[in-house]
Amino acid sequence: MPDVRASSVPTDEHAQLAVETFRMLADPTRVKILWLLLHDEHNVSALCQEVGASAPAVSQHLAKLRLAGLVTSRREGTFIYYRATSAHVRRLLTEALSHAEHVAGEVSGDAPHSYRD
Repeated sequence: MPDVRASSVPTDEHAQLAVETFRMLADPTRVKILWLLLHDEHNVSALCQEVGASAPAVSQHLAKLRLAGLVTSRREGTFIYYRATSAHVRRLLTEALSHAEHVAGEVSGDAPHSYRD
């Protein structure tokens, strides 16, 4: 990890971009969708089954994630497949979910985490 001094303040642009990323992650369904898409590509139907949401809801979340640049898509016949775009988001989401395990009391110390790859 690079040596960043505590007195280094993020630029306004970097802070705003970080806030926009956190905003995209501020919804449980989007977190689940993005987690799935970080591991494999899925179509809307498969995502609906995995996250327990309706097709319109999943499509709306995917549109937001795509606009934020966190998800890309490709068409194959009549299906559109989605996948996550960023290893940075993978690390961020992995840390957030691992932290959630600690907060929930499911993991302590250096015990293995469910969300580590």
